[in-house]
Amino acid sequence: MAKLKVLFLYDFPLWGSGSASFIRNLSRHLLKDHQVGIVCPENRKFHKDIKQYPVKLSQIQIPVFVGHPELGKAKKYCELTTQEITELYKNYLDAVLKAMEEFNPDIIHVHHVSLITWAARYFRSLAGIKYIVTTHGSCLHNISLDRRYYSLTIDALRKAAMITAVSGDTKAWFLKMFGQEFSEKLRTIPGGIDIKRYPCKKETKKTDEKYDLKDKKIVLFTGRLISHKGVKYLVKAAKKIKGDVFIIGDGPEKKYLLKLVKELKLKNVHLLGYMGEQESEELKDFYYRADVFVAPSVWEEPLGLTILEAMASKTPVVVTRKGGIPLAVKDGVNGIFVRPHNSNQIAEAVNKLLENEKLRKKMGENARKIVEQKFTWDKITQKFKHVYQKCANNSNNSK
Repeated sequence: MAKLKVLFLYDFPLWGSGSASFIRNLSRHLLKDHQVGIVCPENRKFHKDIKQYPVKLSQIQIPVFVGHPELGKAKKYCELTTQEITELYKNYLDAVLKAMEEFNPDIIHVHHVSLITWAARYFRSLAGIKYIVTTHGSCLHNISLDRRYYSLTIDALRKAAMITAVSGDTKAWFLKMFGQEFSEKLRTIPGGIDIKRYPCKKETKKTDEKYDLKDKKIVLFTGRLISHKGVKYLVKAAKKIKGDVFIIGDGPEKKYLLKLVKELKLKNVHLLGYMGEQESEELKDFYYRADVFVAPSVWEEPLGLTILEAMASKTPVVVTRKGGIPLAVKDGVNGIFVRPHNSNQIAEAVNKLLENEKLRKKMGENARKIVEQKFTWDKITQKFKHVYQKCANNSNNSK
């Protein structure tokens, strides 16, 4: 296999979201056989062997599709003016141009179907560099809200060498939005887990002491606090849940959730805020310490990496049958499905697991096995390596 230079284009900081975790893990694993560069609005150094080309934007200028814990005051893409969109595009062109000159990539991998696909299309025309595109789901939500991004994006997609989606549901959503013409070059490659970072057992004593978790039943949610995640239904279920509910994350819903906890006079709900890279071990402790992980999503959720992280920690999950979640969760095997918007079902499913240690342990063991079998980054990276090699070897140089 020839060694390639792969350049990632990304819209957001390298921490704080599922797609950022996807990029960090994929890029690290690619280093075994390839060189990697990343263009994104991030000044923090990620890896000594990965070239970074920061897009020169202030934090307040980085727009979001839905929400981002590090960008609480950001505008959504659908709220940008024509001038702001143009300035953003110019800034990405400048950063990609620098990467093209210094890194000289063999292939570009664009993460998110959005404005940055336009930049890849631009340099495909001028420099002949092929590119692939990965949709993580939230980018499709943005285009469904704002058709201004549609025309240039579909043109860029037509020139892409290949397109991947993180779940079968995201793939179906993509085809519904852009048409069946893309079905031949669209395939599903989910995100995954660096299983080496998730041992079979983990000591959580330090976190237990810090948060007074000893002898408590723990129910966990981690992720962005946006309406799509359905966290309010977990909070409403808490009054019937026979354990303590810990919510780790930040976002526009946080104030509402705090108000809801106060109104319902809940003593067993704890909002801990966002845990970044510095608190990564503490966050991991919570995955291991939790008796149940709940993801009460109410939208077509791409396969959430937080669910896989909980499963890798041998924690059974209570989830909705939305988007890509059924790729990893099998009802009654490693978790329990509940209907969206249904607090009563959440409470029933959670209590069923909290009250049955044998069932809880069995589902947790099954959860770990499913991750090991299907969702390790070693296996997922091999799929992308095959895609890159196929595109690089294709002699079609049409622009």
